[in-house]
Amino acid sequence: MANIVRWNPFRELEDMSSRLNRMLTWPTIGGVGKESMVASTWAPAVDIVETETEYLVKAELPEVKKEDVKVVAQNGVLSLTGERRIEKEEKGKKFHRIEREYGVFSRTFQLPDDVEDTKIAAEFKDGILQVHMPKSEKAKPRAVSIKVD
Repeated sequence: MANIVRWNPFRELEDMSSRLNRMLTWPTIGGVGKESMVASTWAPAVDIVETETEYLVKAELPEVKKEDVKVVAQNGVLSLTGERRIEKEEKGKKFHRIEREYGVFSRTFQLPDDVEDTKIAAEFKDGILQVHMPKSEKAKPRAVSIKVD
């Protein structure tokens, strides 16, 4: 069952304005006479899966260190934040093209009402963050026998 989320056009305008401001203030990589490349913020791809017992959020975070990721569940919202750092040019190493996105990321998701938020657990392995959100016992489907008179 999908949750219904109230559309707020002002939130979308704020998001768009924030992205535009970040895009215009990030430094370019490259120099005069070279193809200009702009470092930007990025949002990792996320899958959300539901089973009978839990919701599972899987986020792709390649080349992100575990210590650079923060997972918080507060006030009915799950927040995934962190940073993928750009590799610095070193002596003997020259970048010709940088197309992958780097920088700070933030993803937030409304928690379903049936999540047992005190039992949320996360694991990070091979560039994949998995957040397990168990359903509360009362929310799990069960069969009830009803005597018919």
